[in-house]
Amino acid sequence: MDVNNEKSNRLRLDYTGMMKNIFNPQGWTKEKLAAMQPQLTEAHNSLRIQREQGGLDFSKLLTEMECLLPSLVEYANELTCNFDNFVILGIGGSALGPLAIQQALNPYYYNELCLSQNPKRPRLYVVDNIDPDRFTDLLRVIDLEKTIFNVITKSGATSETMAQFMIIRDILRQNCGDDYTKHIVVTTDKEKGNLVPMIRAEGYRSWIIPAGIGGRFSELTPVGLLPAAVCGIDVYGLLQGALEMDKWIRESESVLTNPAQLSAVLSYLAWQEGKNISVFMPYADSLKTFSDWYAQLWAESLGKRVNRQGKEVFTGQTPVKALGVTDQHSQVQLYTEGPADKVVTFLTIEKFSSDCLIPYDKSLPDDIKFLGGHSLGELLQAEQNATEYALSLAKRQHRKIILPVLNACTVGQLLLLLMWETAYMGELLDINTFNQPGVEEGKIGTFALMGREGFETRKHEIEEYAKTFYVLE
Repeated sequence: MDVNNEKSNRLRLDYTGMMKNIFNPQGWTKEKLAAMQPQLTEAHNSLRIQREQGGLDFSKLLTEMECLLPSLVEYANELTCNFDNFVILGIGGSALGPLAIQQALNPYYYNELCLSQNPKRPRLYVVDNIDPDRFTDLLRVIDLEKTIFNVITKSGATSETMAQFMIIRDILRQNCGDDYTKHIVVTTDKEKGNLVPMIRAEGYRSWIIPAGIGGRFSELTPVGLLPAAVCGIDVYGLLQGALEMDKWIRESESVLTNPAQLSAVLSYLAWQEGKNISVFMPYADSLKTFSDWYAQLWAESLGKRVNRQGKEVFTGQTPVKALGVTDQHSQVQLYTEGPADKVVTFLTIEKFSSDCLIPYDKSLPDDIKFLGGHSLGELLQAEQNATEYALSLAKRQHRKIILPVLNACTVGQLLLLLMWETAYMGELLDINTFNQPGVEEGKIGTFALMGREGFETRKHEIEEYAKTFYVLE
């Protein structure tokens, strides 16, 4: 779907690989997509009402976040004068979103380059797991006096993040004395949660996570905007792109002109035909971590046991992360000749910011000499096109999101497109897109096993369950 001319800075959606053509006579027609319009219009109206009634904060709060940027950027710039390291303590959306934006919009080897740039920016470390070896190794490579820790948890009760925070807080107290609070900035709820009274009592600088937004939808709040600003990313451009995509989606009511409706209906029809796996495959190392963020967004939003009527439906597509061209040599064999249970979304960049010429040497063997005179960018594009063709020959469904260039504006567009697609898909599946009851069960079990008061019964249940294990020793 090319909605603008070639000079446009707007992303495009190519869905040729889903439609009827000479390779796939069983593909869909525009008439089939148009036949879904009544359901999509119902979904459009439902989402509009939810937004008007205070929901869909990932869309509704964009303007408010834009107004917050001057103070946030000013604070981020202050940090660059005093710190060499910015460490995120968070998990899920609190880590995946900031990491995806960082890798997309800063040099791949940012941490090796940032301190030598003018102006310098802090190195970024994202501690999104509680592996004790990894945590200990981080403390060995950073200078605490030159490090600020961004604790990100809306509830202040996330076991993993709060455990990290408790360790760091204690270490900072021992090493930095009364100045330890200068090394901590908190991103949390405005009024609720365990961190709020600590902010007041100990004096941490803090930023607010809006009350109605979940972690996987929070990248365009201080959760993601603060780390991005600290690392010198154009957060104004990021929000500009998001606002442009948001406006396009909210104001367009036709499946053939609304990118979120089109994306969602492609996913929904594929799911109805047994495509239970959604492969997300960027063709750029800079977008590799976007697959991690997408996987949480899609899995946690759509994997639900019951629908809105309480009926058990066990619905959702399983997201799979892949990277072109790396996974042409590890996964594409399965996609072309394995079970026809997948739909592949390619994510491509039309024009890279740099390229490398492959030298021509006539003395080389013919089966490599032909590469000479071309560039790595050309080779990457050729491999992506060839993979599309191979999938088409195998009659496997695929589509492509095209970024004309990779910059803050197009990444902002991409974020909003995927969020809105997820919201539309939830409406088509008739489930609650914005909760995560399955995750909550795991949290409760962790509370019980770690001895939290009030969870003794659950602890006993888990211990009894553990006795049934079959272990080969």
